[in-house]
Amino acid sequence: MRKIGVFTSGGDSPGMNPCIRAVVRSGLHYGMQVVGIKHGYRGMIKGEFANMNARSVGNILQRGGTILKSSRSEEFRTVEGRKKAYENLKKHNIDGLVAIGGNGTFAGALALHQEYQIPVIGIPGTIDNDLHGTDFTLGFDTALDTVIDALDKIRDTADSHNRVFFVEVMGRDSGFIALISGLAGGAESILIPEMDDDVLNLIKTLNKALKRKKSSHIVMVAEGDEEGGAFQIADRVKREFRELDCRVVVLGHIQRGGSPSCNDRLLGTRLGVAAVEGLMRGEKNVMVGQIHNDVVYTPLTEAIKNSHKIDKNLFRLIDIMAK
Repeated sequence: MRKIGVFTSGGDSPGMNPCIRAVVRSGLHYGMQVVGIKHGYRGMIKGEFANMNARSVGNILQRGGTILKSSRSEEFRTVEGRKKAYENLKKHNIDGLVAIGGNGTFAGALALHQEYQIPVIGIPGTIDNDLHGTDFTLGFDTALDTVIDALDKIRDTADSHNRVFFVEVMGRDSGFIALISGLAGGAESILIPEMDDDVLNLIKTLNKALKRKKSSHIVMVAEGDEEGGAFQIADRVKREFRELDCRVVVLGHIQRGGSPSCNDRLLGTRLGVAAVEGLMRGEKNVMVGQIHNDVVYTPLTEAIKNSHKIDKNLFRLIDIMAK
């Protein structure tokens, strides 16, 4: 490994910049050249390559987003697009790649490896925490802090006006953000894709709350819930309880932004160094993650095929806490 490339792809997440910094500086530490590829696979196709040094990643540890920019590339999904990307990698004498992103990023990395045998190591960068092979993904911890801060503010106005707030959070098909932030933020009800009959349970909970004359209520809704988003679920509740004053808040992309937390900075640093050291040892076609505080390497095929499962023991805490 004399020259490696690093890029970010798909949705951005806090912690990507600390991870880029770690890849660049550890690569330089081990005597390699490090090339930053801008705008993900789109930049790989267009040849947006830039040599990086220690100063290239100075003062980025605390910044959200990604200095290498990100995008999604339809062209890379084609055989012709991947061929263009490979030719640019070959032109710049890239011996190995570090791909920071989520499921789609890893699918692209897997295709490159299968078609052109380029050694690739993936680093899980997504706020959704849905990737198999790691306890936490880059950005998840920061996203939780952002949601908790919003919940605390929403609680103030919910209590002041005796309202029911339906708060929709990201997560794609995973309920990690909704469940963990909902429990930590004191939400009375939580609706996630991994739970069955959650709207029926919500209606039961609201009935009990009305009998106790509870004046306000926060309902966390994961965007991938099978019953729909926060607006659809709020409409259904309004039909059942006409006396309730219901409001909807969709937190949206603010969950992706902001300065990365201490945990995300540390995780990004650790996984960035582990990716470089893995390439040096001959690891390829794997994702590097952290499980029980140990660095582990999981085949990309497994990371893509499987999903990170929620501990169902947490489900029972919802009912216990909803008083």
